[in-house]
Amino acid sequence: MNKTERFYKIEVLIRSRGGVSFETLLDELEVSRATLKRDLQYLRERMDAPIVYDRHDNLYRFEDGGSAGGEVSHQLPGVWFSETEIHALLTMHQLIAGLDSGGVLGRHLQPLQDKLNSMLGTGESASRELMKRVKIVNPARRAVPGRWFESVGSALLTRRRLDLSYFSRGRKTESQRIVSPQRLLHYRNTWYLDAWCHSSEGLRRFAMDAVRSAKLLDQRAKDVSLKTVEAELDGGYGIFSGHKLSWATLLFTPDAARWVAQEEWHPKQEQREMADGSLQLKLPYADATELIMDILRHGPQVKVLSPASLVKQVSEQLREAAARYDAA
Repeated sequence: MNKTERFYKIEVLIRSRGGVSFETLLDELEVSRATLKRDLQYLRERMDAPIVYDRHDNLYRFEDGGSAGGEVSHQLPGVWFSETEIHALLTMHQLIAGLDSGGVLGRHLQPLQDKLNSMLGTGESASRELMKRVKIVNPARRAVPGRWFESVGSALLTRRRLDLSYFSRGRKTESQRIVSPQRLLHYRNTWYLDAWCHSSEGLRRFAMDAVRSAKLLDQRAKDVSLKTVEAELDGGYGIFSGHKLSWATLLFTPDAARWVAQEEWHPKQEQREMADGSLQLKLPYADATELIMDILRHGPQVKVLSPASLVKQVSEQLREAAARYDAA
């Protein structure tokens, strides 16, 4: 149990029991007497916790019950989060704000927004201050109209089919699809719907920002197990799915390796540090589109070793890019 967890445990024990002895706190926290004394002192002096020692009952309590109107008024500020927790909370906060740009979902989202504010700070002002001091940037976010998101969300929860009008950017065509929603996916600042497409009789992934209309139908959705959804749509690299996987082998220079070694490109990736400090990275992919984009952003700091087809695709794109500058 780390310091933050101990602080919350102390407060919960005192609040729930009205008063706790020093020995009980020692047993519950499993720390030394010196550590517990330091924790209590820190809570009083640095966190303004109104903890007092009741000599008569030999218990630690909140001063005057620590209450206002019968409820405990003191609460540890909500900024005591791990890196993962603070990122998750602030990302949720921004996602909700972005979804309601049209004001359609306000009645649904406000209770959750209020809950997040209370988790981020002891009051509205504390929440606002934290939002100023911690910034999460979401580049290239593709907004989803609130009314379509609400329809998709309702279909997902009530297990009903959707009549989608969907624009395919690759083919530059708009089509009508009857789909059974299986899962919503948020990836690289963009929302996707994983669904069973009744037109093509298979699982498909739809970019939510490319949905032109979404109508909720009365028909019950076809249920596909999440294991099947994951197996068919999550095996490849990035957002692109496919049944047949290939393995790419990339070699990063020593300079790039210092950063890439800390990154997860794919859950099943394999990496090996070479004698000269370079890094060899192996990872599976079904469709090379997104993988090529990520390779190209490293420019001369990476070389594709295999397979030959990927080597050819990347080298062709690099030559085309260079040709544009040569022509200028």
